[in-house]
Amino acid sequence: MADEELKLDPATTALVLIDLQKGIVWRDTAPHTSAAVVANAVKLANAFRAAGGLVVLVRVAFSADMRDVLNPPRDEVPPAQKPAADWSDIVAELGPKSGDVIITKHQWGAFYGTELDLQLRRRGIRTIVLGGIATNYGVESTARDAWERNYALVIAEDATTTFTEEAHMLALRYVFPRIARVRRTALILAALRGAK
Repeated sequence: MADEELKLDPATTALVLIDLQKGIVWRDTAPHTSAAVVANAVKLANAFRAAGGLVVLVRVAFSADMRDVLNPPRDEVPPAQKPAADWSDIVAELGPKSGDVIITKHQWGAFYGTELDLQLRRRGIRTIVLGGIATNYGVESTARDAWERNYALVIAEDATTTFTEEAHMLALRYVFPRIARVRRTALILAALRGAK
C-alpha cells in the first residue's frame, strides 16, 4: 500500500460495496472477519452519505428456479444449495438508506448484465471506492471490470475480505496495485473529510 496522499471528491466518487448480504456475511472469512468488514463498510457508507457521495450496494441473487446460475464445465463445482428467502438481503446495519443505489448481479462481477455502469456515468462518477466479500471473487471481478471502463479505483483493504488470508493477499499484492490504489478505511475517511 502506497503512502501517496489520497484525494476524493464526493461529487465524482462512489462507494461500491459487494455482496454484504445475509447469505454471505455469516461465513468464516480471513484475514478480516465479516463483522469487521461490515463495520468498516458502515463507516464508509455513512461518511459518503454525509458528504453527498453515492453509495452503491451490490448483491448477488438468482431466480427461484436457479436457472440463471452460471454452470459451465469446471474442475471445482461448489455444492448445490437452495438459498434462504432472505439470502440476498443487504445486512440491516448497512442499509439501504435513502439515495443509495441497489444493483443486483447474477455472477461475481457487478458490471456485466447490470446497470451499474449506466448509474455511475449518469451521475458523473469517475472514481470508485470498492469493498466487500469476497476479495478474490466479486471484489476483484468488479475491480477488473471497472479498470477496463477507465474508472479510478480505491480498494478499501480492511472493508474487504475473503475465505482465506492467502487468497486475499494474492489479490492485494499482485492484482490491485496494478489497477487501483489500496488504502485502509481510516485513510479513505480522512480523504473524504479533506474534501469538505
